[in-house]
Formats: sequence, structure tokens, C-alpha cells
Amino acid sequence: MSIRYLEKIIPGLSTSDGAGVRLRRSIGQNSTMRLDPFLMLDEFSSDQPDEYISGFPAHPHRGFETVTYMLDGHMLHEDHMGNKGHLKNGDVQWMTAGRGIIHSEMPQQDHGLMRGFQLWINLPAKEKMKPASYRDIPSAHIPVAEYSNGVKVKVIAGTLLDEAKNTIEGVITGLLTEPVYLDIHLPANQPFHYGLPEGHNAFVYVYEGSVQVGDVSSVESGQLIKKDFKSLILSHQAGVLSKGTLITLSALDQDSRLLLLAGKPLNEPIAQRGPFVMNTVEEIQQAMLDYQRGELVELR
Repeated sequence: MSIRYLEKIIPGLSTSDGAGVRLRRSIGQNSTMRLDPFLMLDEFSSDQPDEYISGFPAHPHRGFETVTYMLDGHMLHEDHMGNKGHLKNGDVQWMTAGRGIIHSEMPQQDHGLMRGFQLWINLPAKEKMKPASYRDIPSAHIPVAEYSNGVKVKVIAGTLLDEAKNTIEGVITGLLTEPVYLDIHLPANQPFHYGLPEGHNAFVYVYEGSVQVGDVSSVESGQLIKKDFKSLILSHQAGVLSKGTLITLSALDQDSRLLLLAGKPLNEPIAQRGPFVMNTVEEIQQAMLDYQRGELVELR
């Protein structure tokens, strides 16, 4: 068993996408900040309608997967195949763009909080031209592990052992990248230990509070005696983890919430132009030409 530690911090960069949706981008700010197989992670969070109301009108994708996780709010997804999916509090959509999809993601609210994440995961070369598909996963169908110290873990993808040594499996399985996607709620001064596949790349994204990677020294009267600030991830930061197997995450002196994401690297070349992610420049040029000709998506 080898310990994973914090290797690098990537602060979320404030930007906008779609038709002006305000968000923070950590992984994927530029081509040097990808973490194979992950291409990008965006956090959107605002209670100001003018920062989200215009949404993401119809746009294309080819060559990768998108995972949308709604914490708060209501978003409607529609695509060129006539599919519709409503994403509400706690729901997940796992979409495989494959050969091509044209879709929109539009808010179904004109006030209140809109908060969630979109993750882009690369597809291996042999799957980039597969037919497009997606799954809408209601929050009620996502398993949750609860521990005696108050830790709660939503298992969107991957597996974990609960305190009774039962295996809890996420709703997404069978992908070549073998993704792990956990939403972890940590009470103050409580740790969570998790075993990751040694070869997976992994990172943590803290969206509430702050989280220390690695064991804390000790706790007296509910307060930590020592904090290692070199291993501390603050809110709206991504923390890239070293290689290894065991990860320990602790919330220190305030309740904290975070995503733990890991995947098997593809080790393939990446060529990207906006919403198209392929392996060569020629394939990108073909994707753009296909889109211009109305041939991006699978013919039906």
C-alpha cells in the first residue's frame, strides 16, 4: 500500500461559457492543465439569474464524454435525436458524444441558486466515433454510503467498501477509463480513507470548506493540534494527487464538501478545437467539416 499526497493545486479560474454562464474552471484551463483522461472540470454556482439564465444554447460535441452533476437548480437538456432530460437537485447526466451530438442545456428557472459541475472525460481512439448516447440518473438512484463519524459519500462512479464491508457500486460502470466519481461530505475534524487503483490519475475538487490531504496529527477537544498547510486544499481549488493507492481526506475545523475524481489514463495524443476532441489535427479538421456540412451526427 502506498500513500497518495497532494502534488499540485489548481485554483478555479473565473470565466464564462455558453451564452454567458459564469463559472470556475480548474482542470482544463489550458492544454497543460489536463489530467488524462480528464479534459476539463467546470463549477457553476450563482444565485444571480443574469449569470446563468442564457444557458448553453445548441452546440456540437465529438470524441469525449460529459458528466453534468446538478447540486441545486433545474436544467433541461435537449439533443438532435429528440431526447429531453430534466436535471434537478442531485441528478446526474452522463453523456457520450461519440461520433457527434448537437445539444442544448438551458436553465428552467428565472431566480434562485443554480449550482453544479460539468466534467469532460476523454474517449479512447477506438470509441471516438461510436454512436452518441446518454443516461439521466435521478438523485434517488445514486447510492450513498454513511459512516459512523458522519461522513457521507455519494457514489456516482466507482466502488467503495462501507463500514460493514459491503461493496457499494456507482451507477456508471463498464467504461474503459474506469472512472471514480465521489461526492464526499466531511464533518469537521473527521477523516475519510479511500483506496484508489494505483495506475489511476486522481484529483480532488473542494467546493465548500477546506480539506487536508493526508493524516492529521491528532485531535484534542474537537480541535486539530496541527495542520499541514502544504497539503491543504481551499474552496474552489483542484488538488492533483500523486500516484499511490490510499488517500486520506480530512475536513479540519469546518464541515466541507468535495469531489474525488479518478480515471485510468489513455496515454493517447490529444487534438482539441473547442467542442471537438480527437487524436490528430486531421481528425479535428474533419469534425469541423462534418459539422459545417451537417454530417457531424450519426445519420438516422
